[in-house]
Amino acid sequence: MHKIFSHTRNYLRWYILLSLLTLNIVLWSAVFREDRQGILTFAVLNVGQGDALFIESPTGTQVLIDGGPGNSLMKEISKIMPWYDRHIDMLVVTNPDKDHYEGFIPLMNKYSIDVVLESGTQSKVETYAVLEKEIAGKKISRVLAQRGQIIDLGGGAYLQILFPDRDVSLLSSNDGSIVMKLVYGNTSIALQGDSTARIEHYLVGLGGDLKRSILKVGHHGSRTSTTEEYVKAVAPKWAVISSGINNNYGHPHKEVLDTLNKFEVPILDTCAMGRIILHSDGKEFTLENKNIAETLVGCRK
Repeated sequence: MHKIFSHTRNYLRWYILLSLLTLNIVLWSAVFREDRQGILTFAVLNVGQGDALFIESPTGTQVLIDGGPGNSLMKEISKIMPWYDRHIDMLVVTNPDKDHYEGFIPLMNKYSIDVVLESGTQSKVETYAVLEKEIAGKKISRVLAQRGQIIDLGGGAYLQILFPDRDVSLLSSNDGSIVMKLVYGNTSIALQGDSTARIEHYLVGLGGDLKRSILKVGHHGSRTSTTEEYVKAVAPKWAVISSGINNNYGHPHKEVLDTLNKFEVPILDTCAMGRIILHSDGKEFTLENKNIAETLVGCRK
């Protein structure tokens, strides 16, 4: 009988110690996540020929803008979010092309999501129907993007919708793509999705201040976007491009690179650099990656 009680006490002792250790890890994890020292993180994930952007505000609000093709997002998300964090505040589908949303389908089986922001353009592709079914089945709130909407990310950071400003259900997926700006203090990013030259011209014509610290180049560096008129209006200190190695589209196109070079805008591309991570203290952006590529050779077939 004494041995039985002795083993029981040892078991309880180890169980209590393990429980306390687990609680301690959880508490320290929470403290670590809350202590961002006023820093906003913006990452262009390395998902190949597609788009997937990660934002974490100074207060920890997390947003994924587009999910890239296939399962590439699942490999990347584990590199930028801790293993114990299985919640993302918002997903944004800038347009219903597979290279912008397909990765969200497996993601929603592993992470809880509060809201999905969509452009309103239509897709008859079966994969998009799967995405919509997943959103509905998990009872995730859906919101249509509309010019003027401001999404408070906390700590002074916010997203503001610039386009669509109308019903875009009959527009092409690219013309109806969501265009936003991410703002934190004196720093900002132009987020273009697959927006076209036509929409860039329209936004310039609306007037207002389009100047941004960073230009997330539209449509993976396609010649259909990034006009001289628009680059001049945005006047970015950096341009970032998401494109895949030896992609079949030839992105980024030479015309776009020539335009950015004309305005002496340094170019960062996931094809050449892999994952691109930038941090803002509200005054300026700093680049976490130190291996800035000198050339984009190999990004295009």
